[in-house]
Amino acid sequence: MAESTKQRVMEIRAGLSHALGAAQTALEIAQQAAAAADERRRRVTAAVTARRRKLAVARDERISEIDEWHDTELASLAGAAAASADRAAPGAAGEPWHSWEPTPLPRAAELRVGRLLLPEAPIPHPERTRRAETGPWATAPGTPREPVTEGPVDDADPPEVPALVPLLDHGHIVIGGDDRLADELVASLLLRALGTSEPGRVQIIGYDPEHLGGGLAGFAPLAGAGVLTFAGPSELPGLLEDLVGHVRRINEKVLAGEYTSLRELHAATKRRPEPWRVAVLLGAPELSRHERSQLDRLLRSGAACGVHLVIRGLAVEPGPGIEFVHAAAGDDARVSGAGDLPVRLDRGPWPELVTATCRQIAETVAAGPAPVALESLLPDPGDEWQQSSAAALTAPLGDSPQGSPVLVTLSDYPPHALIAGPSGTGKTNFIYAWLGALAARYSPEELAFYLLDFKEGVSFARFAPGRRDPSWLPHVRLVGVNVNTDREFGLALLRFLSAELRRRADAAKQHEVTNLAELRAEDPEGSWPRIVAVVDEFQVLLAGRDAVAAEAVDLLEDLARRGRSQGIHLVLASQDISGIEALWGRPALVAQFSLRIALPKARRVLAEQNNAADSLARYHAVVNADSGAAEANRVVRVPAAGDRDQWSALQHRLWRRRPAEMGPPRLFDGDVVPRLAESPDFRGLRPSASPAAPIALLGETIDVTARSARTVLRRAPGRNLAVLGTRVDEACAVLATAGRSLAAQFPPEGARFSVVCLDQDARAAAEALHARLPECGWYDTENVDWLLEDAAAEATAAWPADRPHFILIYAADALPGGRAAADQLRTVLRQGPERRLHVLGWWRGAGLLRDSLGGQASRTDPIGAWVALDVHGSELAPYYPGAGAPHWYPRPWRALHFDRSVHRGAEVIIPYGTS
Repeated sequence: MAESTKQRVMEIRAGLSHALGAAQTALEIAQQAAAAADERRRRVTAAVTARRRKLAVARDERISEIDEWHDTELASLAGAAAASADRAAPGAAGEPWHSWEPTPLPRAAELRVGRLLLPEAPIPHPERTRRAETGPWATAPGTPREPVTEGPVDDADPPEVPALVPLLDHGHIVIGGDDRLADELVASLLLRALGTSEPGRVQIIGYDPEHLGGGLAGFAPLAGAGVLTFAGPSELPGLLEDLVGHVRRINEKVLAGEYTSLRELHAATKRRPEPWRVAVLLGAPELSRHERSQLDRLLRSGAACGVHLVIRGLAVEPGPGIEFVHAAAGDDARVSGAGDLPVRLDRGPWPELVTATCRQIAETVAAGPAPVALESLLPDPGDEWQQSSAAALTAPLGDSPQGSPVLVTLSDYPPHALIAGPSGTGKTNFIYAWLGALAARYSPEELAFYLLDFKEGVSFARFAPGRRDPSWLPHVRLVGVNVNTDREFGLALLRFLSAELRRRADAAKQHEVTNLAELRAEDPEGSWPRIVAVVDEFQVLLAGRDAVAAEAVDLLEDLARRGRSQGIHLVLASQDISGIEALWGRPALVAQFSLRIALPKARRVLAEQNNAADSLARYHAVVNADSGAAEANRVVRVPAAGDRDQWSALQHRLWRRRPAEMGPPRLFDGDVVPRLAESPDFRGLRPSASPAAPIALLGETIDVTARSARTVLRRAPGRNLAVLGTRVDEACAVLATAGRSLAAQFPPEGARFSVVCLDQDARAAAEALHARLPECGWYDTENVDWLLEDAAAEATAAWPADRPHFILIYAADALPGGRAAADQLRTVLRQGPERRLHVLGWWRGAGLLRDSLGGQASRTDPIGAWVALDVHGSELAPYYPGAGAPHWYPRPWRALHFDRSVHRGAEVIIPYGTS
């Protein structure tokens, strides 16, 4: 039993040991499984943590991208808004006050009142990251975080966006809120409106019953120039009536159904015929029903007609074109056009800026408006030279007060024009503008200009080629400048026009027609342009009681009466009252000038009771086509045509289009000495074997054509020439011209020349001529007796002369040799021409010539032609046909020429420069 017990114990022990081993094995297995589970749990936790970290990084990157896009879009929108505002309110319309100055704009702009306060940008990224750490994606406490890389953050301020309100050409503004800020806002609006427009183009009407105009005190300098007017406390009804009247008038007469607004008219025509009228209504008592009705009319239709209201203290209902501004400090201001965005108003302009600007505007307005450009008168380049002058000449001279072109016509009625204006009022500019407008519309085949200026100056010289500019106006046939002492040139022009009138009248008779239009229809191949002759300071031509004035009046009256039907039009201009008064004694002449043009302050050119010119501004004129009757007045704003650059562009364009065969105009400058080498007559001389009637040129005639005065030295009694006077240079010039022109007509040995110099002052000139003449002998006091003895024998010889002999004597009154030499000279003078022996002599006085001819009782026949220098007309009576004497008063570098064989009266000439 004991063994069985022992055996049992051993078995139990073995079973326990086996169970313990199994339990140990199971424990180890369980421990391994727990370790594996722990490892799996650790790995899952690590994976979840990594995933969370990746999601957090992706989230932060996306938030950064969204923030960057939001910031970029906000900055872009702000920049676009600022750029748009800059375009809508350039220059003085939107410039801050510290750099502000007036800058007139080509069209109306919106006006700055402050700046818009835009929404703030999103919260910066780091703060968003800190918020995220406490959210559902937060990592476990103490878990290390990987750094998050953020994009660049732009710390620059977004661009400022101005707050703008439309006024001119758009609508009206109603201001409420704080009174002080509202007053500053009114001043800002008015100053910006004034600064963006040409001076005088914005007119302000103030109604301030509470402060009696004190609210607009800074703008007071404008009142003196008429830019600012005030309505008294009881004058609101009248003010509203006046504004409604302006709207009605502009709709009826200016827009006239063709345009819907002045803004549309300006865009289409580039003209603004009416100023902007801004009525500032600073409070008012209770409005009557009629006043409210008038106010509503202005709010509805005033802006289209340039009538605008700036209202404070009056109840106004919202409506189209009405901008409401609530003035408040800080960020509480509002502008209806900006919606719910807050606005921070600008401070108003400082008083000194307002006053200085208004004073400058007032001074500019008082000086008169600046002229418009010459281009406003011209057609499009493609339309140039497209009009026919057969019936009339029509062109604009400028704009009317309503902005429409003022057309002026020269035709059968009105045929001629009279222009008057004191010095400095723009008479020359007016003539330029008229000529330019005509020249751009009519080709040179349709229109011809003849221009003459009697005052000292070269106003018309630009129309002819010069040293600096070789171009010329193709329509111009004649330009006369600096002719204040050469009245004969004006007379020559009238004679030329009279001859042209006869030519046209004869052609009209031949074709059995009565006027130019009919003549051109019957003779389309003929050259029948309309002629416009402009004579500035014409009264000089009519001054004095002499033969020039008498003939000029007769010719003027005939041309004025008959020229209209043949297309010849006269334009007479004067800056002095006496110029107009010179015509009043000739009613038949004045009546023909039915087109009257008065520049500022012009007198006596309009009808007696017509004082319209007294109140004209600069660059304005009254155009009247009914002989000055007041009811026919038309006020015109004349462009600036005197600017040389503007005119040059037009002239060069027309000059390049000129016909190839058209040469330059004849330019007569009274201050320029003509040159013999440039004389067409001298250049046309050619040698001939034996010319029967050689020509001695003497100088240039004062004539429409560049014609040389001449004396023909044919074989006939008296064919000698005497030059009379004491002016050495001029006498030498006449003799040199005669000698060189004679020599040009002969071959080298075809004629004989002798030069006699008996005056030391003339020796250099005589030697110069001697050197130019072929086959020329030289004589002075030492040997002149030989020449006279041979010449006297030659003059009385029985055999025929083999060739002409021309004796040129300098100071013939100084012949040595006493009576014998004088007798020999008389023999040569009397008998020589028939033997082809001619004397061209200079005597230093008319009386000295008479002595050479034999004394007071002697005949003057041997001298068939003479040129008088500084010799008065009364001294020339013995050498002049009839009982009278020529009307001649000596003047520098002018001479009087008379040839008894061809002249009925003497002619004034200009000695040539021969050097």
